[in-house]
Amino acid sequence: MRIISGYLKGILITPPKGLPVRPTTDRAKESLFNILENQLNFTQLEVLDLFSGTGNISYEFISRGAKKTVAVDLNHKCIDFIKSMKQKHQLATLDVIKRDAFAYLKNTPNKYHVIFADAPYAHRDIYQIPRLVSNRDLLFPDGRLVVEHETMLDLSEEPNFLYKRDYGQSCFSFFNSNTYE
Repeated sequence: MRIISGYLKGILITPPKGLPVRPTTDRAKESLFNILENQLNFTQLEVLDLFSGTGNISYEFISRGAKKTVAVDLNHKCIDFIKSMKQKHQLATLDVIKRDAFAYLKNTPNKYHVIFADAPYAHRDIYQIPRLVSNRDLLFPDGRLVVEHETMLDLSEEPNFLYKRDYGQSCFSFFNSNTYE
């Protein structure tokens, strides 16, 4: 795993063994960021990375100039790794929060330009993510929610669904905000 683009380009992400993660592949990540770069101005983005795992997605947003990135994960080993990367690479725009992602969505007073969620594929409540984001109006106008999930799962009936992109057994479902500017 590596950071694909931006000022951190080429940095290897080498988490300790035993982390309970399934990182987004470099190929899928590159495709995701190609899509987002055509839609958003990264230097203005406030990003929420749910189920952060290794922090792979957070680092990519930071490397491309995101104004602020919040990484949320419940696993203390994942949080410790992300904090070590933050310190090692002096990632001042990264906030790291140890918390259940659903509890965070239910309680955050903040809005985001991008919310990325990569829940464990076996998590039975993945469909709740778009509902919570929509019901709580957590995206800025023209914001995006991206949910990574297994290809067999269909989220197209969830609020504000835009489209889905498949990458092998993984896919990204894209959602927009409730409002537009």
